[in-house]
Amino acid sequence: MVKLRDQKIPALLILADGTRFEGHAAGGVGVTTGEIAFNTGMYGYQEIFTDPSYHKQILVMTTAHVGNYGVHDAEVESGQVRIAGLVTKNYSTIASRVGSSSTLEDYMKRDEVVGICDIDTRALVRHIRQSGAMNAIICSDGTEEEVLVKMLKDVPSMEGMQLSSEVTAEEAYDLRPAEGIEQNLRVALLDLGVKRSIAQCLADRGCLVRVFPMQTSVEEMLAWSPDGIMLSNGPGDPGAMLETVEKVKALVESDKPIFGICLGHQILALSQGLQTIKMFNGHRGVNHPVKNLISGKAEITSQNHGFVVDQDSLASAVDVELTHVHLNDDTVAGLALKGRPVFSVQYHPEASAGPHDSRYLFDQFVENMERVVVPA
Repeated sequence: MVKLRDQKIPALLILADGTRFEGHAAGGVGVTTGEIAFNTGMYGYQEIFTDPSYHKQILVMTTAHVGNYGVHDAEVESGQVRIAGLVTKNYSTIASRVGSSSTLEDYMKRDEVVGICDIDTRALVRHIRQSGAMNAIICSDGTEEEVLVKMLKDVPSMEGMQLSSEVTAEEAYDLRPAEGIEQNLRVALLDLGVKRSIAQCLADRGCLVRVFPMQTSVEEMLAWSPDGIMLSNGPGDPGAMLETVEKVKALVESDKPIFGICLGHQILALSQGLQTIKMFNGHRGVNHPVKNLISGKAEITSQNHGFVVDQDSLASAVDVELTHVHLNDDTVAGLALKGRPVFSVQYHPEASAGPHDSRYLFDQFVENMERVVVPA
């Protein structure tokens, strides 16, 4: 990586199907690869960029301006920028918000994240919507285009990739409720690439949260005597996580209340005999409509996933019920196990960034734990 100079540096974006866009460097200067995806959110770029679920993905922001309000130390979902690369139209190298800790430019350089700006992102997103998810490469260091094309052909498909082990915690750690909040429940959180705000939503409700690395055994998690189990979000293909699927199957048999989010939702579904499939484009944004089939109410949700539970596999799943559907395409957005305090959703109820319509799900999880701890 080299330091970005004051003048604009030419950059190139090439997609696997040969489509190319010319622009200028944003953030670090170099070469990066990954699966290209787009996010329709109009705000919350720092929370989005630090979400571990974006590991190995080049992210296109559909909003026209990125970076204008800088970054803030408190607005992070992990310890670093997780996207493999950034694609945007207008990229601000200054921060106009009072209280920002640095510019997005400095933030991107700090974590050596390569980006490209000054391109027609509307045309790019239309192309991705029509052609589907694919790998891409960004270059701003002058590497010859022929070399870049060869590099791009060697990038593996997201389908079949197990990525959670690259972003999970190295060792277990605790998050406690803030002073003044009564601590009365213990939640064992299986870290598949967790966003910090998920654990914080539990701590805000009086839960002591112990975050366990994904390699942790079922025995070790249960030996901590949790009142409930949280299955986190994360990157990659759930179908490639066979050991984790078996682990979650055993956790379900423990009869502990369980709440799964995004990848955790998909792993839970696989543990019950359902199937997952790769989506043509995926859902990424803070404005996706979901219907709760139990209450009949609609919610505006925050989403980030490229895989989904195959709805056809639900037909033979006697003990699993569909609880939520995505209103744009009727894909599976939520499941529950019949007769057990176990449920999951495909979206992000912690909503960081995003609306808070779905935070009631954390209350539902807490209520499930309280019923087990203090039976009626």
